[in-house]
Amino acid sequence: MPAASSVGNDVDIDIGALFASLWRNKLRIILGSLLLTALAFLLLSLVAPKYRGETRILIETRESVFTRPANQQGDDRPILDQEGIKSQVELIGSSDLLKRVITKLELGKIEELSAGAEPSALSRLLGAVDIGNNPGGDARDDYILQAVRDRLMVFSVQNSRVIVIQFSSKDPGLAASVANAIADEYVATQQASKSQSNEDATGWLQPEIADLSKRVKDAEAKVAAYRSSSDLLIGQNNAVLATQQLSELSSELSRVRANKAASEAKAESVRSALAKGAAVETLPDVMASPLIQRLRERQVQLNNDIADQSAALLSGHPRIRALRSQLADLNQQIRLEARKVLGSLENEAQTARLRETELTRSLNELKAQSSKAGEEEVELRALEREATAQRQLLETYLTRYREASSRTASDSLPADARIFSRADRPIEPYFPKKIPMTIAAFVASLLLLSIGTLLRALFSGQALRPAYTRPSPVESAAEPVVASNTLEPAISASTGTEEAPEQTILTEDAPDGPDIAVPALDPIVETPSAHADHSGVANVADRLMASGAARAVVVSPEGDEASALTILLVRELADRGVRVILIDMTGSGEIGRSMLDDKNLPGITNLLVSEKHFSDVIHTDHYSHAEIIPLGNHDPAKAMLSVGRLPMILNALQSAYDLVVVDGGPATVAELKHLLADGTELILGVVNPDDPDVAATAKAVFDAKLLEPELLTPFNKEHLRLDAGRVVRSA
Repeated sequence: MPAASSVGNDVDIDIGALFASLWRNKLRIILGSLLLTALAFLLLSLVAPKYRGETRILIETRESVFTRPANQQGDDRPILDQEGIKSQVELIGSSDLLKRVITKLELGKIEELSAGAEPSALSRLLGAVDIGNNPGGDARDDYILQAVRDRLMVFSVQNSRVIVIQFSSKDPGLAASVANAIADEYVATQQASKSQSNEDATGWLQPEIADLSKRVKDAEAKVAAYRSSSDLLIGQNNAVLATQQLSELSSELSRVRANKAASEAKAESVRSALAKGAAVETLPDVMASPLIQRLRERQVQLNNDIADQSAALLSGHPRIRALRSQLADLNQQIRLEARKVLGSLENEAQTARLRETELTRSLNELKAQSSKAGEEEVELRALEREATAQRQLLETYLTRYREASSRTASDSLPADARIFSRADRPIEPYFPKKIPMTIAAFVASLLLLSIGTLLRALFSGQALRPAYTRPSPVESAAEPVVASNTLEPAISASTGTEEAPEQTILTEDAPDGPDIAVPALDPIVETPSAHADHSGVANVADRLMASGAARAVVVSPEGDEASALTILLVRELADRGVRVILIDMTGSGEIGRSMLDDKNLPGITNLLVSEKHFSDVIHTDHYSHAEIIPLGNHDPAKAMLSVGRLPMILNALQSAYDLVVVDGGPATVAELKHLLADGTELILGVVNPDDPDVAATAKAVFDAKLLEPELLTPFNKEHLRLDAGRVVRSA
């Protein structure tokens, strides 16, 4: 290690001595703070005080029942939303409004605001000889406007419709008057805007009304002319006369037909009674005749007389025979009278038939006239609709014109804003606040002097003490060490890559019981210059936990030898409480067999072809709390045809685990691109740094500009490092 680092590790900070230096220098710190505080108070006393005037405006609808247009609803709610309030804030701070306030208050004559607008003697001299710019009147107005804008603050109160106008000045009277003048000018601008809108409306409506009046007159003239030319006379209920007559004639025809049918029925009943020799005097129409009624009375009287005489006289008596002769004559008269009634009924029926014929002829004529009138009425209604539409539009325009004309005066147009708090002459300045700022200066100076004292004691060595010295690496190596989750490499000084006999991995805290000896993968070969303490595995675990990566992709150019390091990394993470899962995509499947005691279980190949579910392919490592998805027992070549499902599988696992580790074995750069995504760490497993496959893979990753890989080695990482795509040894 460098010497500086060695020295730095030999000393420590003495907190007691560090704060003791504050007590030793307390007098100097206090006096210095008081001196700086007095200086700050003196400077604050020299600063000219500034006063702030504040005016508040409430945005609300000021219309009342007397000023609101007749067609506008009586809604007194505010008319502006938050975006509208912000727009009004920008309007208050606009240049045009501020220029009008500057002109009304003659702010250009105030020295405080016009100090920057007056050119210096040197500027006037240079301007006289055409060197530089000589500020003119427009530039002076711009300077004054900028001075007013710098002292003005306009903002809206949050969650309200209140706008606050603040103006700062050395003169308290000026601060209040400018704030009030800006508020008054804003309200006047609102009223003028409404008045201008009404004037624009009346100016636009006046020619439109004149044009509409002419069009209404023409449309109504067309209606009258067409009605006259088509003889469409209007009867009752605004109906065409022909249509109304047709309706009345139809009713009359129905009535005549009913009378005809009744007359024919009555005549038929009388005719039938006469033909059958029945008593016709019982028929209602016959009995309705006054003569029949008198003859009937006489008939009854004769029948009574015959009955009375028959009681004393025989039937052949002349008296009886005379009465019967009279009765026969009477019956004959009744039948004759019934025939007259029959003739009357037949005449009535004939009259009804003639009336029906005439009405039918008249009805057919009216039907033709009504049909023609209907066609003409369609055109008439179209003309009437056009005239009605033009008339309604004219009436609407006239109403709006009268309303706009009555509201052209600015006094009748209340602004949608009200000044509810005018600025008063401020009594106390808002800047500087001498007492609070003096106290703050004392606290700040006290703190700065204390920090300076502590730093001086620290850098001078007064607050340092010798640090505890750890045992040297040589001394530590002399003590026996029991490794956990380590893989002992075979070291060969002669060849450097000699295969060692079968080795074991010692684990601690395994779920199945005490330490278990597990057959290791192929031996890890290491050069004599490297010390196999597996701190490189711990370093990679620290990096993954610190970065918060969701996925780690391990590429092992040396094959199963380097893949054994992935097992160590996963078990190291599981021992630290990380929920980690390892996916064996090396192609040989040695990782899964090593962690699952040589069991050939379903794995990632079965999951890719949808042959198994997640619960069938996720297994628990027999020697740690890590979980593993082995290579599986499906044909890898056929499984890779469904490699498009791999990103979906990895994303699903990332949502369930803290970290997903994928060992791709000696994967190529093209294959690695399918495994990399956002939040992925790339790890390069290295056992023998001199292996040509390691150098080729490192260079290919560097040339492809993939993620910079983290080295996973079975020994201290300080012995190896990556330099521009090359694995080099540290000096």
